[in-house]
Amino acid sequence: MKVVIIGPAYPLRGGLATYNERLARAFRAAGDEVRLVTFSLQYPDFLFPGQTQFSTEAGPADLDIEVSLNSVNPLSWLAVGRRLRRERPNLIVFRFWLPFMGPALGTVARLARGNVHTRVVAITDNVIPHEKRPGDAPLTRYFLSACDGFVTMSRAVLADLQRLGFGQKPALYRPHPLYDNFGPARPKAEALAALNLSPKFHYVLFFGFIRAYKGLDILLEAFADARVATLPVKLIIAGEFYEDAAPYEALIHKHDLESRLVRATDFIPNERVADYFSAADLVIQPYKNATQSGVSQVAYHFGRPMLVTDVGGLAELIPAGVVGYVVPPAAGAIADALVDFYAHDREEAFAAGVRQEAKKFSWEVMVAALKEVAQLS
Repeated sequence: MKVVIIGPAYPLRGGLATYNERLARAFRAAGDEVRLVTFSLQYPDFLFPGQTQFSTEAGPADLDIEVSLNSVNPLSWLAVGRRLRRERPNLIVFRFWLPFMGPALGTVARLARGNVHTRVVAITDNVIPHEKRPGDAPLTRYFLSACDGFVTMSRAVLADLQRLGFGQKPALYRPHPLYDNFGPARPKAEALAALNLSPKFHYVLFFGFIRAYKGLDILLEAFADARVATLPVKLIIAGEFYEDAAPYEALIHKHDLESRLVRATDFIPNERVADYFSAADLVIQPYKNATQSGVSQVAYHFGRPMLVTDVGGLAELIPAGVVGYVVPPAAGAIADALVDFYAHDREEAFAAGVRQEAKKFSWEVMVAALKEVAQLS
């Protein structure tokens, strides 16, 4: 089968690019011919909240990546769409995560499937965005209406598709596969040494871009709990601020938390991911709303217990009491779980549960689902 994946990929950086590149390798392992089409311009600089959109690492030499799509230039949409219509791939997989991308991706999809041969299937991270803006609904509908079918990575998004009126199109739920491309886990002592962290403390990890919906403020409030303050535990904040850091700094100052934090608030390159996860006893996702999270699948790969909040689709992949905790998005509930985790020394038992559950999340299953939806359309 001839497959094209359209979405972020090298030289862009971040979880979406990592996912799409890993998916391309899974298609290739299944015997398919695969090419990635990525953005020459993903976001205009004034819309991008981070330091840079581009990777400083070497590119993946084993993948065919075309850098040609400009999110704000309709001429590039027309050129890419018309070329794909002529090339007639069997399947185009779009990665859709933000209404802003609706015009570009929707136009390419309409043009490409005009050959009445190519099937268009979207992996829909979100169809209702975490941070809502005017115009979200029409931009999203423009893209969704150009697709033949969908694969979602949470049941919540599957339900959202139905609520938006796309329930008549083929759609399957398949959980986010493991992020198994960051190398193996390291012994905790080695990871701590690599990060220059003292072995006298325990560490919990908040990982990923920092945005309001991810609830770092709730986690900081939990660390201010008097019971947690007595534990020899530090919080690693590993991820770049994608919004104003001032409210978080105010909380840190208010509760005198600085000495109990490890700050790594720059973008974490792929080669350092193993160190942060291997150093942590527990990975915490205190989200206020969510659909799914790739952070869970990184934690599964590294065998790390998790604490997630019971919002969106997060809890779907985290069996409470088996791999960790599922709690309300409240500082007191998170503090309760932290105290329980250390008071009852639950790391080893939860880690064993993580290793068992991780067997369920394979890239082969995702590839099969995308092909199944294409055949049903």
